[in-house]
Amino acid sequence: MYKLGIDVGGTNTDAVLIDGNRRVVAEVKHPTTGDIYDGIVGAVREVLARADVDRSEIRQAMLGTTQCTNAIVERKNLASIGILRIGAPATLGIPPMVDWAEDIRRIAVDYAIVGGGFEYDGKELAPFDREAARKFFEGLKGKVESVAISCVFSTVRNDHELEAAALCREVMGEGVHVSISSEIGSMGLIERENAAILNAALYQVADRFTEGFARSLAEEGVTNADVYLSQNDGTLMTMEYARRYPILTIACGPTNSIRGASYLSNLSNAVVIDVGGTTTDLGMIQNGFPRESGVAVTIGGVRTNFRMPDVISIGLGGGSIVRSHADGSVTVGPDSVGYRIAEKALVFGGDTMTATDVAVRLGMAKLGDPSLAAGIDEDVALKAMEAMRSMIEDSIDAMKVSGADIDAVLVGGGSIIVPDRLAGTKTVVKPDHFGTANAIGSAISKVSGTLEQLINYDEIPRDEALEKARAAAVELAVQSGAVRETVEIIEVEDVPLAYYPGNTNRVKIKAAGDLAD
Repeated sequence: MYKLGIDVGGTNTDAVLIDGNRRVVAEVKHPTTGDIYDGIVGAVREVLARADVDRSEIRQAMLGTTQCTNAIVERKNLASIGILRIGAPATLGIPPMVDWAEDIRRIAVDYAIVGGGFEYDGKELAPFDREAARKFFEGLKGKVESVAISCVFSTVRNDHELEAAALCREVMGEGVHVSISSEIGSMGLIERENAAILNAALYQVADRFTEGFARSLAEEGVTNADVYLSQNDGTLMTMEYARRYPILTIACGPTNSIRGASYLSNLSNAVVIDVGGTTTDLGMIQNGFPRESGVAVTIGGVRTNFRMPDVISIGLGGGSIVRSHADGSVTVGPDSVGYRIAEKALVFGGDTMTATDVAVRLGMAKLGDPSLAAGIDEDVALKAMEAMRSMIEDSIDAMKVSGADIDAVLVGGGSIIVPDRLAGTKTVVKPDHFGTANAIGSAISKVSGTLEQLINYDEIPRDEALEKARAAAVELAVQSGAVRETVEIIEVEDVPLAYYPGNTNRVKIKAAGDLAD
C-alpha cells in the first residue's frame, strides 16, 4: 500500500510517494504552472515514473493547495452570496462586512439582521424570527447559490443557526451551499461571521480544485485511492468536508511543512524554518503539531478568528536578489527571481546575484556551476550571509515564548542558504528529504476533531466537564475518519474568562488519530 502526497507552492509543486512503513519511495519537485492542475499532473506523472509501482496499490492521495488563499487575496472566482445574521435587536449597530474593502464587499448581494441569538450562558436573547428569515431567503432565490449564517454566541448554542440553515434549504433548495459560523470560527461575532462569509464565497473554488485533483489522479491511472485535502491544523479532511469548509485549507502549506519536519527530524517540539524560492516561513512544532495562532488573523484584509497556524513569513528565499550598494552595504530581498532561478541565478548562467549564489560562493552548497559564482567578492558574500542570518535569527526570537534555546529544523528547497548555526537554537537539523518536507507532511498527516465550548464550573465539576469534552473530541476525530484505537488527545486549553459571570472557562480540546487504511 502506498500514499501519494502533493503540495502546491508558488514556485514548485512537490510530490512524494511513501510506502506502508512511511518510507519515501520517490520524490520530485515540478515547476508550478499558471494552471496548477498542469503542475499537479506533471508532478504526479514524474513521481510515479520514478517509483515504478503498481498504480492500483496507491490507496491514499493527499493534496495541499493555495487556491483558496489566492482567491481571497486576488479577489478572483469568489461566489456571490447572501448573509443572514441572527441577533436583532442587540447587534443592529454594526452591520456585516462593516470594515471590508469595497472590492471584496461586492460578493454580498444582500444581507439581513433578524431577531434571535443567545446570551453567553446559552439563555435565549430573543426568539428566532423565522418569518423575517424566510422572507430574506425568498428574496435571494435565483440570485445566489451560497449563504452565510451567523448568530450571537452560536459557539455556546447554535440552535438558531441550525434552524436558519434548514429553513434556507427549504426555501432555496437542497443544492444551496450554507455556511454557519459556529462550525468555522470561535468566540467573537464579527470575526466569526467574517470567516463564515469567506467560507461561503469560496464554495466554487472548492468545487473546482477538488474535482480537478480527482481528475488529475484519474488521468494518471490512480483510481483506487481515497482522496484527502490538507487543512491548516496539520491534519486531513475528506473531499466532501473540503467542499463544505474550503476556508480550512488556507495556510495548509506551512502546516504541511511543519508536520513533515516533525516526522523527518523525529522532534515533537521545535521551530521549523521552511525556506522556499521567495519566502521563508517559520512555525512551531508543539507536541508534533503546528502551534495555533492565538490572535485574530487577517486574510486579504478581512479579520477572522478561525483556527490558523502561528507562522511568520519573511521575504527571504533561495531566489532572493542580493544587491551591493555604493556605501558598502549589502541587502537581500525581499524581491526574488522565484521560479526563474534556474535561468536567472549566476550559478545557472544568469545575470542576477541571488541568495543561492552567495551560499555556493561560501561553500555552503554545491549547485549549478560553482565557478560562475567565484566572481562574487567574498566581503559582499559574507555581508549578505550575515544579513540572511540576522533575518532568520530575529524571526526565531519572535516565535519563542521564553529565552531558552530551542531545536530548529531546516526544510524546503531553499534551506541551503541557511547557516548550520543560529543564535537562540540548541541544534539546527536538516533531515533527509528536507526539500519535499511539505509533500511528506501532507502524506503522513492524521485526522482530527476539535471541540471548543464555554463551561461554567459552578454548574458542573471541572473533572467531569473535561472528561465529557475529551470524549466528544475523540468522537469528532472518529467521525472525520480516524481509527478509534489510535486517537489521542493532543491539546487541551482551559482558559478562565474573567469578563464572564461565574466560574466560566473557554475549553478547547483537540484529538487526532491515524487515517484508516
